Amino acid sequence: MQSIRKKKVVILFVVLLFVVGTIGYRNLLNVNWIDALYMTIITISTVGYGEVAPLTTDGKIFSILLILFSMAIIGYGITTLASFIFEGNMREVWRKRKMKERIEKMNNHYIVCGAGKTGSYVIEELIEKGEDFIVVERESDVVEQLMARDIPVILADATTDEALINANVKKAKGLVSALSSDADNLFTVLTVRELNEKITIVSKALDRRSNDKILRAGANKTVLPDEIGGRRMVSMLLRPSVMAFLDTITYAGEIELDLEEIQILTGSNLIDQSLRTAQIPEKTGLIVIAIEKKQDGKMIFNPSSAEILKDKDTLIVLGKQEQVNKLSDIASGDRSVKTIKRGRE
Repeated sequence: MQSIRKKKVVILFVVLLFVVGTIGYRNLLNVNWIDALYMTIITISTVGYGEVAPLTTDGKIFSILLILFSMAIIGYGITTLASFIFEGNMREVWRKRKMKERIEKMNNHYIVCGAGKTGSYVIEELIEKGEDFIVVERESDVVEQLMARDIPVILADATTDEALINANVKKAKGLVSALSSDADNLFTVLTVRELNEKITIVSKALDRRSNDKILRAGANKTVLPDEIGGRRMVSMLLRPSVMAFLDTITYAGEIELDLEEIQILTGSNLIDQSLRTAQIPEKTGLIVIAIEKKQDGKMIFNPSSAEILKDKDTLIVLGKQEQVNKLSDIASGDRSVKTIKRGRE
């Protein structure tokens, strides 16, 4: 902003220099406007062409002052321009270096491949949740926009090994492939799975026929945006009250409710207690919607009050964020172990 202001000041001084010089020569030499402008230009540029009229003493003094002022303004302009170019390049180099160092230090993070229509929503949601993530995008203008927001981003093709390695894919815990074609998503999933066998991969699929191929390539889950959108529209027509409830859960309503998962960790007082004795709704105000049992991976929906909680079971709960935080503390047990809940910190 300051450099732009300096450029405007230089332009203003140059214009004033021509105006003052033209008016001055017209009055001092008693010539027409064209001749006065001509005298101003040859004086400022010091090209050495002949004068249009004999210079008086006042005219000579005016020419000397005009040359001195023009040299000062031109010098200032060159310095400002050089500073603008140099500082701009240095600032850009410094910003990219800091971004690279930040990306290299990331661990247990998420990767978003593609910052298009779908990817942009993923990015905003991860920001909302306070998660660490890296974006891999091949459009330079999109990369510039993300960098301006201080979002970690790599300018590269997400289908290449190099791009994914630079995004620390081997240390990442999850990846979203939201590229513009099923072929690119398929190739990205295949490459990611080869580089990291344990990472969780969620991929976009545009065509239902590509869905199974992407899953076989290594994706844990796939999402068909058009299909989801179509089903949601029909649900809004046929089950408006249900959709209004879901909108409340997804922050579209006035009351914000989180649908979260919290794992019961070793040392928690919840272990070996029934839901009745645990009194989760009374202590936190949350609704326990389901329990995923660690032993067999079975999902128990609307569990009974007699259901026994075990170590590493995962509770699916509905409530406000502060209520979720209370249960997180209760389920943590050993304070050195962090909960794996997905939610805002």
